[in-house]
Amino acid sequence: MLHYTCDCCKRLIDPERELRYVVRVEVYAALEPMADDVEDERDHLEEIQDILERLDAEDAQISDDVYQQKRYDLCGQCRNRYVKNPLGRLALQELGFSDN
Repeated sequence: MLHYTCDCCKRLIDPERELRYVVRVEVYAALEPMADDVEDERDHLEEIQDILERLDAEDAQISDDVYQQKRYDLCGQCRNRYVKNPLGRLALQELGFSDN
């Protein structure tokens, strides 16, 4: 039997008694079209993937700068918090640092 742990709160998730939620995050470099390619309808994400597949292991840092894909398991409570604030910006505002 597979064991799942919430990647946020580290609590064990029992799939027989509760739902497990999966969050997939994909971050990639936004390529701006060159002047000649304005009307081009190429799939830039596919081009990025092709480039990444050709990179050597020593180019791992470059590939991380161009494309990253992450996957997280969440419990119900952490899922609710994530959906309300996916970028975590509210937590920073609640700290209430002074302007000095």
